[in-house]
Amino acid sequence: MQAEAHERHAAVGTAALELEDAAVSRGGRSIWKGVTLRVEPGEYVAVLGPNGVGKSTLIQAILGLLPLAAGSLEVFGRPPHEAASLLGYLPQRHSFDSSLRLRARDLVRLGLDGNRWGLPLPFAPGNREIARRVDEVLEVVGAAAYAGRPVGELSGGEQQRILIARALVRSPRMLLMDEPLESLDLGNQQAISSLARDICRTEGVTVIMVAHDVNPILGDLDRVIYMAGGSAVIGRPEEVITSEKLSALYNAHIEVLRTSDGRLFVVGQQPEAISYHAHD
Repeated sequence: MQAEAHERHAAVGTAALELEDAAVSRGGRSIWKGVTLRVEPGEYVAVLGPNGVGKSTLIQAILGLLPLAAGSLEVFGRPPHEAASLLGYLPQRHSFDSSLRLRARDLVRLGLDGNRWGLPLPFAPGNREIARRVDEVLEVVGAAAYAGRPVGELSGGEQQRILIARALVRSPRMLLMDEPLESLDLGNQQAISSLARDICRTEGVTVIMVAHDVNPILGDLDRVIYMAGGSAVIGRPEEVITSEKLSALYNAHIEVLRTSDGRLFVVGQQPEAISYHAHD
């Protein structure tokens, strides 16, 4: 525990994420290169861009699952493989069978002791402390009211809150979420985004979310990372999602339109690549 506390203390004051001239490749094919960006601690950042540009690849690189082909990547001042204990991860959404009887709180607890065989024993050493932490994180995500219900009986939005709780239960300093809004209705998308914002503000956790559509989360974000054309830009949404910036990224004429209610539409010469913005 002392080593872990020292590791967390040492990370304070540095960038949450910093890439310098970074590049990744798969099967000899360049996915992105020359990416330089910095995310500050406690920021809520969305990773946007068309399919296949390397949004999920960025998450994998941060997790240390994919080595860089060039450049550097640091998480709280450390290479990814040394920062694993500082990261919580919510992979792309998967559905639970309606017959699954595992209680929601037990799924959260698996984030602590899921490497053990079977469910935790009710009177195991340290069980009270573990139960307290599970209760805390269930409160943080607003899921305490249904923590005792089977996961298979919960709605999509409720299940996603439980999965976020599982990712948070080890008290990470950064939460990585890969398309957590997929398959949720608009109301639940906005609710999960608001939850991510609140986690940043109240828990001090840096949240990096891969998103399909910026509109449901636009009002919550601090900044966005927009990936396209083998590169990326970062900044506040109004700075990045502009005709000039996106035209440069796509190397094509792109128009960014804003409706009277503030929604963004991106249109241009590559509609199959950019139609995800607010068209769904």
